[in-house]
Amino acid sequence: MARVLLVLVPLTLTIYAAIDAIQTEDTRIQHLPKLIWILLILLFPWVGAIAWFYAGRQRGPQNGRRGPKYPSAPRGPDDDPDFLRHL
Repeated sequence: MARVLLVLVPLTLTIYAAIDAIQTEDTRIQHLPKLIWILLILLFPWVGAIAWFYAGRQRGPQNGRRGPKYPSAPRGPDDDPDFLRHL
């Protein structure tokens, strides 16, 4: 079982990091171009994948604001004070 994990964990980490690097927008990648990051991840599975997660991409909100990526859902009429005022 330990032998399987010694092969499966690095393979899974490498695949996940490579897919994440491919899907990340160019504006959110730090320090190196995207192609170099992908090559590092594929050529050096442990080191490249860990370096990608630690230093390769920006963490935090994508739009520079705190909170969720999308605006909040619209409120119902009974939660809107302007609507209730006009009743």
